[in-house]
Amino acid sequence: MRQRLALLGATGSIGRSCLEVLRHHPERFELVAVGALGSRLEELAAIVAEFRPRLVAVVDEAAARALGRALPAGAELVSGPDALRLAAIHPGVDRVVAAVVGAAGLPPVHAALAAGKDVALANKESLVVAGRLLTELAASTGAAIVPIDSEHVALHQALRAGRPEEVRRLVLTASGGPFLHRDPATFAAIRKDEALRHPTWSMGAKITIDSATLVNKGLELIEARWLFGIAGERVDVLVHPQSLVHSFVEWVDGSWIAQLSVNDMIFPIQYALAWPERWENEFPRLALAEFGALEFLPLDEAKFPSVALARAALASGESAPAVFNGANEVAVRAFLDERLPFPAIVDTIRAVLERHDPHPVGSLEEALGWDAWARRAAEQHLAARSLSR
Repeated sequence: MRQRLALLGATGSIGRSCLEVLRHHPERFELVAVGALGSRLEELAAIVAEFRPRLVAVVDEAAARALGRALPAGAELVSGPDALRLAAIHPGVDRVVAAVVGAAGLPPVHAALAAGKDVALANKESLVVAGRLLTELAASTGAAIVPIDSEHVALHQALRAGRPEEVRRLVLTASGGPFLHRDPATFAAIRKDEALRHPTWSMGAKITIDSATLVNKGLELIEARWLFGIAGERVDVLVHPQSLVHSFVEWVDGSWIAQLSVNDMIFPIQYALAWPERWENEFPRLALAEFGALEFLPLDEAKFPSVALARAALASGESAPAVFNGANEVAVRAFLDERLPFPAIVDTIRAVLERHDPHPVGSLEEALGWDAWARRAAEQHLAARSLSR
């Protein structure tokens, strides 16, 4: 029986890699629903023509109208702010691939879990903004949350080697981004095109900037806490520029288990879709002898303070990680729009967190409310910063 999928974020970098996995295993999948914001209409039209989903969900209503003229017979089109949620709860779907970037991906993930559907999660922001809420919801409905991020897929695999009580700590690896060896005194001069040149991964603009600031590692630390039920102080970060060792588990007896593969998202995506099985494939194999020495470095928290900020937000309270993420999304957008210098991304997050009084998050509405509060506070900070210059 083929697995019936909804792919949310179909035209993004994760979505495109997911489609490659589906093409490699056509006998295993039916793409029942696809969802996208609508900014890459030609790509979405090509996906619909190739995979012929039953439901196409487009957030942008003008884009949906344009796409509607080219839909194949029998395909249903939904649009507007509720479109992705409708794709996530489609009755013909078994597993939802959540690859929408940012907190915008939270409502469809929440809806899928509430409907008892397994979620292959690339949208780490969902667990950052509402980690306890989503994990408790999944437990109540019997839905599984399987990570897609390469670091969390590595941990997911390594943790199969022992019992939870045998784990000493989780160690996330970080490439260090494009500025690992750059003098921080020059960070104010960093241009957008420099920050978008990641040394080892090909990703969308937002996550590439997050990797340059190492905010991405802070988000992953928070995500790991909720995915694996381990306290944040037992999740560490180690810099590994080659990006071949995707993360480690250190065990209480001093043993380490690592997961390695070519740095291509098709590997963690196939793992997330195949779980609990493991499938053969014909993807490129890792030839370790060609790489020689692998390098591991401690994280320089003075140079990259974002991980420490994320750890402090996690320790402060449930709404603080949502505020960390919301402020970051506003600051990254401002940097990409060339309204904000590179170091001010993390400065903005810090300033907004300093204004925040953490609260429990007991509902989706509360989680989204704190995300909205953080965005307003970040915009106010940016406006005040602009006036003071």
